Amino acid sequence: MRTINRIIDAVYSPIADLVTYCPLPSESLDQIDPFLLLNHHGPQIYPPDNNGLPFGPHPHRGMETVTFIIEGDIMHKDSSGNESVITSGGVQWMTAGSGLIHAEVSSSEFRRNGGDLEILQLWVNLPAKQKMTKPFYKGLQHAEIPGVSYSYGDIKVISGAWENTRGAFDTLNNVTLCLLNINSDSELKLEVPIDENIFFYIIHGDITVNDKHADSRQLVHFNNDSEIVSVETSADTLILFGHAKPFNEPVVAQGPFVMNSREEIAEAYYDYRSGKFGTWKG
Repeated sequence: MRTINRIIDAVYSPIADLVTYCPLPSESLDQIDPFLLLNHHGPQIYPPDNNGLPFGPHPHRGMETVTFIIEGDIMHKDSSGNESVITSGGVQWMTAGSGLIHAEVSSSEFRRNGGDLEILQLWVNLPAKQKMTKPFYKGLQHAEIPGVSYSYGDIKVISGAWENTRGAFDTLNNVTLCLLNINSDSELKLEVPIDENIFFYIIHGDITVNDKHADSRQLVHFNNDSEIVSVETSADTLILFGHAKPFNEPVVAQGPFVMNSREEIAEAYYDYRSGKFGTWKG
């Protein structure tokens, strides 16, 4: 089995009235190349007549965002003309590439009625050769995402493949992402090529992973010394599981931009202020 380097607790980092926990980056781990950042918003209950999510118009360049709506909804709008409302169980994939402006807020219905909200957003890096690729957005509802059912639970295949099931999103860099919804008192084994880094975050649950205990809001960081990951659950468990080959490139991140040098960061700010990320129409 792969040995575990460390198990990291997500740090409570609220954003306005949004409950937020952040396991990556942490004090002990900057990234799991090419996975850069994870924010876990909620779970929480919003009252009627709320302000909703606080992520108004802002730019990005040089990376991708993958957003998992566990409960609630997200209304997406961007400067490329994309708009959607994705509800519970749905996923959004946005390639910022050369740059765009987007907003991620709650729908008017959610702001009016309130309700349960829980959302994860994962940032995935792009290699230098793809930093300036054309921006892309796709949002899919729960029913549009392929799933596989087993005696131990259900797997939602977001990207890459799970056995013979292809993921809902085609990726630029063979990134595999799945949501593992595993029943209590179950066992399964995962196989990942030894040269790929693993992203393994426990959204809810209580597990033994490769003989180490881990539970809700913990990130497991593995070494690259075996292909096998063993999971045993002692409660119903939801895991964000992914893997990909590392880029092994310099990462310079500042605000909403992720590039390979400080000069490229400065250029991103200049291009944004010069209107090269498109025009925002409120």
